[in-house]
Amino acid sequence: MDISGLTGFYQIAAADPGRRALVDTDGSVTTYGELLARVNQVSHGLRARGLSRGDVVAGVLPNGIDAVIMLLATGQIGLYHVPVNWHLTAAEIAYILGDCDARVVVHREPGGAPAATVREACEAAGIGPEALYDGYAGLAAGQPATAPPDRSAGAVMWYTSGTTGFPKGVQRRLGDAPPEQVAAMGVRFAAAVCDLRSGDDVHLVTSPIYHSAPCAHVQLALNLGHTLVIAPRFDPEVILDLVARHQVTNALMVPTMFHRMLRLPESVRRRYDVSSLRQVVHTGAACPVAVKQAIMDWWGPVLYEYYGSTEATIAFAAKPLEWLARPGTVGRPAPTFEVRILDDDGAELPPGEPGLVYVRSPLTAFEYRKDPARTAAGMRGDWYAPGDIGYLDAEGYLFLCDRRTDLIVSGGVNIYPAEVEAALLEHPAVADVAVIGEPDEEWGHRVVALVQPAAGLTGGPALTTELLAHCAPRIARFKHPRVIVYRDELPRTPTGKLSRRTVREDYLRDRTGLPGPT
Repeated sequence: MDISGLTGFYQIAAADPGRRALVDTDGSVTTYGELLARVNQVSHGLRARGLSRGDVVAGVLPNGIDAVIMLLATGQIGLYHVPVNWHLTAAEIAYILGDCDARVVVHREPGGAPAATVREACEAAGIGPEALYDGYAGLAAGQPATAPPDRSAGAVMWYTSGTTGFPKGVQRRLGDAPPEQVAAMGVRFAAAVCDLRSGDDVHLVTSPIYHSAPCAHVQLALNLGHTLVIAPRFDPEVILDLVARHQVTNALMVPTMFHRMLRLPESVRRRYDVSSLRQVVHTGAACPVAVKQAIMDWWGPVLYEYYGSTEATIAFAAKPLEWLARPGTVGRPAPTFEVRILDDDGAELPPGEPGLVYVRSPLTAFEYRKDPARTAAGMRGDWYAPGDIGYLDAEGYLFLCDRRTDLIVSGGVNIYPAEVEAALLEHPAVADVAVIGEPDEEWGHRVVALVQPAAGLTGGPALTTELLAHCAPRIARFKHPRVIVYRDELPRTPTGKLSRRTVREDYLRDRTGLPGPT
């Protein structure tokens, strides 16, 4: 069916119910009509439980149909949906549930967080068992499959820590517009940035939907009438097999995935037909020029790149031919975005001069939930600073020099040193600690902890094992140090503030015999 005149998932599903919507991790297929019926039932179920405009539903869900249904059900009745990383500990999940004031929590086991972990988190957050659901089915039971009345667009509220401190919800104001109007804006934006169009395309989901970019691309794919193919895990050969088998046309990936793809033997690569790929979008971390070039030599000029943040959305974008003409760029400002490069005093810098990147757009209108001071701290008037250093060339293309000073980006995932340091400092054998990111060819960065043992103690393999065991119940595994190094003393400023920059430079100089990055 020609869907070019239809706007968004809900209209497409009503007009073409037999259209294939989703191939789940187990290979099961759900049509647009079947998905819409379940989405409508859950929307009715949420309202039947007293939720109204502006209330919050949290999903501690692995990739799969439950996560998609909750995203769409909240998205048509004016609710906030908070996707929660199911790898987090009970304490970390509890903090998010409490901070967002979740009225309903949906989880799924197997595949996600253990049910006991989610129950513990809910109890710590003051959420009763009556508000906790194992999958969408309990909310949908007995509800009509028709569209709910008084529909209005909801919003996803992702939690991010920026560079320090506890995570905060990035909250955008809910308007009165129906979801179709919001979907139309996203579709126009995607066409301009990624050349994505409505039709019979196939989108491969390779990353956890609890991250902002993969989640946004799931929504976009369904609003374009595409079929979602959800990978059970990221494994290079599994991904290539799915591309070939389902004739995947577009996907979202991070540079770590490209590293792993390129490690496959040539004989394995030739086994899979990837000629169907037209748009592979990458974001989440800097991609080395050689790696990106090697992927395009293999797949063709199909890599689209964008740069932004959870707060700033997609602020810059580079299409394949633009990047090939200017290797290393992250692109020019996306539609509606303006950019300024400012020095430490707020003066605007000319092309070629690196400084702090600031962006402005109607799309950056947000606030950190319950934290107006932190919202204001990231702004200069109505300009927002993602926190990265970069410069513009004479044609307005942005080149990044460095990520945020302290932020560690590993496999496209943000890891915040202060959080890891806080966990390690709870151990009595740790007098002081600094956590940094060490450049890593595959992951982008790996977490390194430089530990000053308590008086009378020395570091070694036994203490390292003990410290990693100590981290297990406190922070998610992906945040654990990959390397622990022991130091007699760590540098601090005269005011007592840890100088991570000095630690990082000294460590990298010791590792390479060359000056560390500044």
